[in-house]
Amino acid sequence: MRYTERLQGRIEATGSRLCVGIDPRPGDGGIEAVPDFLRRLVDETWEKAAAFKPNIAYFEAMGLRGIEMLGELMTAMPKEVPVILDAKRSDIGETQQYYAQGYFDHWGVDAVTLNPFLGYDSIEPFLGWEGKGVYLLAVTSNPGSADFQRQELADGRSVFELVAALGERSRSEGRATDVGYVVGLTQAADVLAKIPEAPLLVPGLGAQGGDLASLAAAKRMAPDVINVSRGISYAGDARSFAQRAQDWADKIAEAYA
Repeated sequence: MRYTERLQGRIEATGSRLCVGIDPRPGDGGIEAVPDFLRRLVDETWEKAAAFKPNIAYFEAMGLRGIEMLGELMTAMPKEVPVILDAKRSDIGETQQYYAQGYFDHWGVDAVTLNPFLGYDSIEPFLGWEGKGVYLLAVTSNPGSADFQRQELADGRSVFELVAALGERSRSEGRATDVGYVVGLTQAADVLAKIPEAPLLVPGLGAQGGDLASLAAAKRMAPDVINVSRGISYAGDARSFAQRAQDWADKIAEAYA
């Protein structure tokens, strides 16, 4: 089964497009309290999650113990839920081969985010993995996406359209790995018409203030998922992780209704 098919099946099974972001931040209990936090977060949210998205930076910030915790988390993930590792890796092809091997083979993630700005040969090592997916950074949710990604070129295209062309090239070549795109919800209204029908990973809902209306109005057919991280893990209210995930899943579903 291809990655896109598995993700679509999960969306249909749950009625949810919610991607639960996993960004652990040691609090009063310190680093050793993080594994329990991760277990509770996953256990309470997986039934409403179309996907999980651990951000590798938060684990790396905890040193070797953080990397160990990421490995432990991956072995404990519910098999029903695709896992997207938010790594945003970018390097020459030789190095990328080892990133791909580490993420897909060793940790067994289902998809990974990549920075494509070194060109097609820098993403090729990720494209031969059956059942896996990659998400290329196309239009990110931060204001700085205007500096490069949304700049217009002499031929009338924007830079993010060159990123989309890499994914279309992969598809035309019949590569085993499915290619999707990261498109920030804060920018979606201006760019969705130029993004192919491929899976989108959509950050920017919740703390970043993105509006679901533009995404829902696009009537896309691809299995897009909308990420919420802080709004579930660190909302600062009395609700449980499960209640917060349910609320966000409901809001997303209502927008698509």
